[in-house]
Amino acid sequence: MRGGVLVRAGEAEKLTRDPGSVVTLLADAPQTGNVLTSNRSLLKAGSPGAPPHFHERSDEIFFLLDGELEVLLGEEIITLYRGDLLIVPPYLPHAFAPAPDTDADVLFLFTPGPARFEYYRLLDRFHAGLATAADIKASQERYDNHFLSAALWTDRHRQLA
Repeated sequence: MRGGVLVRAGEAEKLTRDPGSVVTLLADAPQTGNVLTSNRSLLKAGSPGAPPHFHERSDEIFFLLDGELEVLLGEEIITLYRGDLLIVPPYLPHAFAPAPDTDADVLFLFTPGPARFEYYRLLDRFHAGLATAADIKASQERYDNHFLSAALWTDRHRQLA
């Protein structure tokens, strides 16, 4: 039996090397008995967000704390607003970015919880020039983050540029 998990806001690790976002690491799989992994991401206006991808082993839960978030969900793009909850099941392609001219403050949960904190740290190193796109691509299976192409998402972001 595991005890409770408490993460104090002031003690949570923050990843800040991406100029378009701040990722706060809350609870990872080893802390939660693999029940869930959680982080909070502030995606600043203009951030590219996360490219199209899917997960094989977990649901991804989005809870929008503030702002607006555009989400590719399969073959459509939806907008989440403050207080909205979205659950993306395994294998469903998705991507996300803040809606134009807005920030998006999002609580993310993955369940069951694959250990993902090292993936976020890898992205942070990438933004610092200490890791490559090839490193990220090579990590897909380990972190259950499988990238794919999605013309609808690419076209939408080309229109915004």
